[in-house]
Amino acid sequence: MKTALSLLGILVLTGSLRAQEENYPVPPESVKQEGVPVGIVTKGVFNESTIFPGTTRDYAVYVPAQYDGSQPAALMVFQDGLGYLNNVPVTFDNLIHTGEMPVTIGLFVNPGVVPELNENSLPRYNRSFEYDAADDRYARFLLTEMMPHALKDLKVTSDPNLRAICGSSSGGIAAFQVAWERPDQFRRVFTTVGTYVGLRGGNELPVLVRKLEPKPIRIFLQDGKNDNNLYCGSWWVANQDMLASFQWAGYEVNHAWGEGGHNRKHGNAIFPEVLRWLWQDWKGEGAVVRTHLDQSKSKANDFLVEGEGWQLVSEGHGFTEGPAVNPAGELFFSDLEQSKIWRVAVGGKVSLFQENTGNVNGLAFAPDGKTLYGCEGNPGRIISWNIESGEKKVHAENVKPNDVVVANDGTVYFSEPRKKAIHVITPEGEVKVASADFSGVNGVVLSADQSLVYAADFGGRFVWSGQRKPDGTLAYVQPYYHMDTPPASVEVRSQADGMAVAKDGWLLVATAMGVQICDQPGRVNLIVPTPIGERYPSNVALHGNTLYATCGTKVFKRKVKLDGAQAWDKPVKPEKPRL
Repeated sequence: MKTALSLLGILVLTGSLRAQEENYPVPPESVKQEGVPVGIVTKGVFNESTIFPGTTRDYAVYVPAQYDGSQPAALMVFQDGLGYLNNVPVTFDNLIHTGEMPVTIGLFVNPGVVPELNENSLPRYNRSFEYDAADDRYARFLLTEMMPHALKDLKVTSDPNLRAICGSSSGGIAAFQVAWERPDQFRRVFTTVGTYVGLRGGNELPVLVRKLEPKPIRIFLQDGKNDNNLYCGSWWVANQDMLASFQWAGYEVNHAWGEGGHNRKHGNAIFPEVLRWLWQDWKGEGAVVRTHLDQSKSKANDFLVEGEGWQLVSEGHGFTEGPAVNPAGELFFSDLEQSKIWRVAVGGKVSLFQENTGNVNGLAFAPDGKTLYGCEGNPGRIISWNIESGEKKVHAENVKPNDVVVANDGTVYFSEPRKKAIHVITPEGEVKVASADFSGVNGVVLSADQSLVYAADFGGRFVWSGQRKPDGTLAYVQPYYHMDTPPASVEVRSQADGMAVAKDGWLLVATAMGVQICDQPGRVNLIVPTPIGERYPSNVALHGNTLYATCGTKVFKRKVKLDGAQAWDKPVKPEKPRL
């Protein structure tokens, strides 16, 4: 034992000394050169944030000599910004002069600090809170507060392909997170010794890079074998994991691995070459950063149609819900807030079907293709309309239903969140509890073969599964489908809501992260976000190869490779899945 401990001590000491002795030459592009125009750096203080209230922070802005305001300049943002002023401006001067990068304004932003109350108290240092969180808060701060303030007198491009972002350590994950959340704003990223570890959800990013629909991002990663190895993870392993995920998913990615420790020495030494790679062919084909599904192993290849994004179906509503498609291909959806049901013809024309609906939520068609069931919130009933005659019927009273599905044999299942129960209406009209063995219920749907009932738990992270019994009740109810949740969410819940199924067994779930597509054994294979800036989906419908999603005030559709299985149609038995 003593020998092993001594050897371990020697190895730790050797690694520590190697990191301390690490040295790299200063690249010539980071040294001031004769005859090269010099940009101007101005400094300021920003203390007006509402996203990070009470904080104050230093920042600086570099404006290249070539900028004259006649054309928008490119932009590159640096986290822990003032620490980059020793090498970045001169490197920019040299590479802008040679045309190897565009005329680029640099924004250097320090993390926020909430000043101390008095001499006996510490300031609140916001760096980890702002940088390490795997959410969109820092991106919103940068885009809606910091950039408008610091760049207000400058003409900066809005083209995300001409915007880059950089950071080291926690600043590195922050830089990536900005592009990850907002690829419509930033698409070129450089991170050194990035903190992709378990501090505030960053350890989940390698998996999410694989699961989410690939995004148009070009990223360069740097790290060293002697980087941190702490209670929250190994930086060296985490950066390699990120690289493997980017490569697997078909991103534009490059890297440089070294022997160094947790510092910017190596990153500074390769900075000019990284800039050349990030900005390669910035005037030509390389000006646009794209996704590359042809180089990807992502399930996006199996489920999505390249070049076919979300298209707007309808807008201007209160809160859309309950998408249901009849055999003729007409889409019906509810407006929960405005107590209306809308009808979308096959050609796309939107018309009002019903108003004063009692705040109807979920909708579902019966096998006859003419009877539309609905979950009436006020006073609380399961009702139906004949879409041709408008005749209305009541099927269950004194309930508070949320979502409903009608099987091919006429059996109706509906959820009642307040009772955490799924109810059944038998073909004979009997109303009873099918099962109350859930942590919560919201959306409800049948499996493709109609042998199982799936119930989404909005407040948890599972979609539950129960097997149908001959009397309509459910057996063997289990928290079966494991949903992904936002890594840094204040509330750890999936917000799983409405669902749809494909003929080959895939389950599509509307969640806070987007549409999560799961295999029959209950695993998320792909997450499809809704359009940037729009609310996450409350419900989905899959008819033929068209996926519909209700997103707040709007409804969207998207062409996919999946083929929808309809509960009103004959059951379909999928092939056995890979276990």
